Amino acid sequence: MTNPYLPTVYEILEVRKETDIDYTFKVSYEGELIGGQFMEISIPGVGEAPISICNFGEGFLEMTIRKVGRLTDQVFELTTGDTLFMRGPYGNGFDLETYKNKDVAFIAGGTGLAPVRKTIDYFSRNQNDIKNLEVLIGFKTPDDQLFVDDIKRWQENSNVTVTVDHGDETWTGETGLITKHIDKLDLSDVDNKIAVVVGPPIMMKFTTLELIKKGFKEENIWVSFERKMSCGIGKCGHCKIDETYVCLEGPVFNYIKAKTLID
Repeated sequence: MTNPYLPTVYEILEVRKETDIDYTFKVSYEGELIGGQFMEISIPGVGEAPISICNFGEGFLEMTIRKVGRLTDQVFELTTGDTLFMRGPYGNGFDLETYKNKDVAFIAGGTGLAPVRKTIDYFSRNQNDIKNLEVLIGFKTPDDQLFVDDIKRWQENSNVTVTVDHGDETWTGETGLITKHIDKLDLSDVDNKIAVVVGPPIMMKFTTLELIKKGFKEENIWVSFERKMSCGIGKCGHCKIDETYVCLEGPVFNYIKAKTLID
């Protein structure tokens, strides 16, 4: 009988700096993946943590990891050619069929851009699969921006707005919280428009409330609810809210379900 907690060793193919505390790790991987799923990464004797998959392709996956504690401190010591323990993938991601041939706005705050990056990138590269693509991204400061090259490429064929909470003398873009810029979305057919919201809980709360105020139907809003996931397989109960295991039923939820997930 296979031990579901047993990780596998994978080689690190590349490490890219995004910000001072965010690095993207490209890791060798063969298998089926869906944007929005997550892996459990670990270092023996140090710990384990769930990390969103931000990109994948033939023979690899990518995860953007923030240096915030004991495990990630150790992960940041790794470099190309080193190995990393992983198990997964886990969770339900963004089903592309849900959004195909639709008018979709992706709204991401900070590191919330990571789990939705692959899905945005797919539709940016496959414009015939979507009716209209809009992207609204918020960061705290210009120095906190992630995936800058991807964003520039998305801007070539889609309406992409990037805002920062606090600009500086070098910043010439938009400023202010994401909720301030929702009016920049095309709301002419809001009854049929889908919104995907990913970011810190407080950002998702007020963004979804603002979208509803603007006329979005609750059933047309999707969120990624990455709450306190631990084992990834619905055994530890760490992420359980009432009868819902976020790691199994999520992390991607329709807002109709997500609004009931209150601690």
